Amino acid sequence: MNTDVITRQRSFGATLLGPKRTNFRFWAPDCKTVSVEFEDGAPVSMHPVGDGWFEAEATCGVGTVYRYRISNDLAVPDPAADAQSDDAHGGSVVIDHAAYHWKHADWAGRPWHEAVIYELHVGTFGGFKGVTAQLPHLARLGVSVIELMPVADFPGKRNWGYDGVLIYAPDTSYGTPDDLKELVDTAHGLGLMMMLDVVYNHFGPDGNYLGAYASDFYRHDRTTPWGDALDFRREPVRRFFIENALSWLVEFQFDGLRFDAVHAIADAEFLHTLSHEIRAGVDPGRHIHLVLENEENEAFLLRPDGDQPGYDAQWADDLHHCVHVLLTGETEAYYEDYADHPAEHLARCLQDGFAFQGEIRKHSGLRRGSPSGHLPPTSFVICLQNHDQIGNRPFGERLTVLADPDALRAATVLLLLGPQIPLVFMGQEWATPAPFLYFASHHEELAAAVRIGRTEEFARFSMFNDPAHRNAIPDPNHPDSYKRSTPDLAETEIPKHAEWVEFHRTLLSIRKAEIMPRLEGARSIEALALDPHSVRASWRMGDGSTLTMAVNFGTERTLCPALAGRVLFASRPRSSPDSLEPRSAEVTLQDAADA
Repeated sequence: MNTDVITRQRSFGATLLGPKRTNFRFWAPDCKTVSVEFEDGAPVSMHPVGDGWFEAEATCGVGTVYRYRISNDLAVPDPAADAQSDDAHGGSVVIDHAAYHWKHADWAGRPWHEAVIYELHVGTFGGFKGVTAQLPHLARLGVSVIELMPVADFPGKRNWGYDGVLIYAPDTSYGTPDDLKELVDTAHGLGLMMMLDVVYNHFGPDGNYLGAYASDFYRHDRTTPWGDALDFRREPVRRFFIENALSWLVEFQFDGLRFDAVHAIADAEFLHTLSHEIRAGVDPGRHIHLVLENEENEAFLLRPDGDQPGYDAQWADDLHHCVHVLLTGETEAYYEDYADHPAEHLARCLQDGFAFQGEIRKHSGLRRGSPSGHLPPTSFVICLQNHDQIGNRPFGERLTVLADPDALRAATVLLLLGPQIPLVFMGQEWATPAPFLYFASHHEELAAAVRIGRTEEFARFSMFNDPAHRNAIPDPNHPDSYKRSTPDLAETEIPKHAEWVEFHRTLLSIRKAEIMPRLEGARSIEALALDPHSVRASWRMGDGSTLTMAVNFGTERTLCPALAGRVLFASRPRSSPDSLEPRSAEVTLQDAADA
């Protein structure tokens, strides 16, 4: 084992000072006394050092299991634990991040315009080692970024990850910190970037002890769907999350982060500080990519030229919703915002990024968004499916079982050959029919509350006016919900599924050869609806060429004169030069000299 030790002093948690010496720092402004208790050895009193901080040095090293004793009847895990001995309620473990020998230490990442994202849930892939085993398959597919749903330690053995409570510690059910580093290291050796989904808007409802010793972590004048908002006005709270982001990027060598639901962070200034601190705290020679999920569509958070602190991109939910309406005809809940003119909404997404740029939404009655036409297409991560859009359906159905196969192929062409950054959700590449359900392994009281809440959440859907339908919603806590959500890789050997894999490989090879090299500097020219089911869009690429795409989701041919340039791909050949076939897509590229 490497005998080097960590030298970077963190504000929070356990820092190894030497082989048998560890420093502990703990923010507990509600406590008068705190001690560090060890699984083996006598407790050590912590010294108050001001502003709610407690600190102690102890004679202990790697592998030491510890807790903080905050009262006679309560000892808690370290909120900044690097690892846990068992579960989120168990003891925390001292580790040495410097002990891992990186095989690809010179990896600097890849530029953002080369990103093709593959989102996956680590548990359903068999933990960190299971994902590592699948990396060659994913590299052959043609994706370039593996995005992990959150891995922060959560209670129980099954969870989407958004109930994490110890956000520095990889969940023990997935493997060890070194297992995660091996996954990242192996990916880099295959030329794959690694991104991690992180949750900085709330903690899970079980296993979070902050309220017992640091009530100042929360503000009581603002609420979120998960309770009181986190108080980012306080410096210790800000440092806790900034240092967490840097831990994933430095200690674990991730190439980027996706920030969940930042619209629930009640302090926009913190988001600016976060991006600035991250970019200042990472080696400037590395490509580090920061992506937002933001219901508010706030374009000012995105950096149009990539040369200042800010965020590289945002998940473009608007585009997903437009395409979903066109593919399925569903118009309930938030899909009602796109039901009136879905092709026109989609054209606006393809031209400007956001469909809503300050308009009032029917679904909420509130204004949403800001002008985004000045941003490049690569500021938007687009998808046909992701964990939210599948898993937040009552029965977790994928488009494979909801949409016509030819229409879905046309949508896949739009996804993979457009100039936006595409995201593929696990199993999508072989059109698995398996659902992706919401699942967890909560204790029974919380599990019952989640079951009730889940049922109430879908009450706005007309089909759930029938109690029989409401009662049929899968129980998130039942092990079968997790089992049914686990993709079966053996399906890829079945010819109809293997054809979908080859379809994705073909499109991604075209993207790599024809689209990626031209993406830097690309800007929209125009996009318009050809009819209620069809769109045409074009973009001026970085080398002056013109990329044009036409997609028809309808069941009839639509008038669409031949697109200028050479055909990169057509999902169905034209039977007439002036019309686009039903449920088809066509993409052309016209060189600058021919424009």
